[in-house]
Amino acid sequence: MMPEYVSGLHIGDKIGNGHFGQVFKGKDPAHGDVAVKVLSREAQQDDATWEKYKSSALNEAQHLSKAKHNNVVQIFHVVEGNQGNSVVICMEYCPCGSLENRFAQGPMILQEVKKVATHVLFGLGALHARNMIHRDIKPANILLDSMGTAKLGDFGLVTDELILGYGSQAGYLDHIAYEVWNGAGTSPKSDIWALGMTLFRLLHGKVWYEQAPRPSDLIKHGGFVETLKWLPHIPKAWRTAIRKMLNDDPAKRYQNTNQAMAGIASLPVKPVWTAAVTPEGVRWEQIKKQRRLIAEWERISPQKHRWRAWSEPLGVGQTRILGASVGTVGQRKAMSELRTFFGT
Repeated sequence: MMPEYVSGLHIGDKIGNGHFGQVFKGKDPAHGDVAVKVLSREAQQDDATWEKYKSSALNEAQHLSKAKHNNVVQIFHVVEGNQGNSVVICMEYCPCGSLENRFAQGPMILQEVKKVATHVLFGLGALHARNMIHRDIKPANILLDSMGTAKLGDFGLVTDELILGYGSQAGYLDHIAYEVWNGAGTSPKSDIWALGMTLFRLLHGKVWYEQAPRPSDLIKHGGFVETLKWLPHIPKAWRTAIRKMLNDDPAKRYQNTNQAMAGIASLPVKPVWTAAVTPEGVRWEQIKKQRRLIAEWERISPQKHRWRAWSEPLGVGQTRILGASVGTVGQRKAMSELRTFFGT
């Protein structure tokens, strides 16, 4: 149990760890359940380094507390704690956690990802309108409240001066845009780049994403978007929108959140295929009328693949074959045939 930092604020169990501190569940007399982030002085920080960091964190958090928006985690108050050796940020509690857990479970359906994208763009637009750059958009920093509303969290703590070092330590390098790698600094367009990477990850899930070469080894050299391997059920319109977000040239991306919102608004959410990815293959399912449609892709080896699709009745009836590879085929052919089957 942590000690009380502010009169009336009770700090309870730890609910998360981050690069910038620990997060606890708390109780605040004015707001009820809250999340409390504690940024503590590290042993290697001398007085001058800590005072500079503490002053910056306090000022930035106070500034961010004014950024009130339904899709931004609200900061209620910020104080010093532990006799000046920590910064305590009391903020809105999101009981459904972050999208990092959802990403780890596997691909999200199109409708869910579109909802997240829309909510994040609303919140990001509010930050950009106040001349704030998030700099750290990723699944772990998108939180869900009890109603399933997505909210941007952990904004304002990353600076251009520490972004590469922070990214290296926090596993964030995959979300750093091409121009930032190459010294141009962050901007609203680098936030849009990071959102594109986030949407790609949510559409594909952790297993598929981590089977590809590490993005951080590719992005800085340019052309990263050309290396992306998409699950074959992802519609072309989605691929086009995300590729636009991930363009190396900031001038060729959506130029602001309003443009990105317009691009997202027209994206299809049907048919509703759920996908489960393992190292050995992918299985898709969809309920259509009174039948279950199933497709399975076996990835036997890098050179040998096999797929088949069928439908089965939810009640009485017969199983129907919908398509299949002719024996084992190469990966490119399997993906091409599956895209044809899915109509993408």
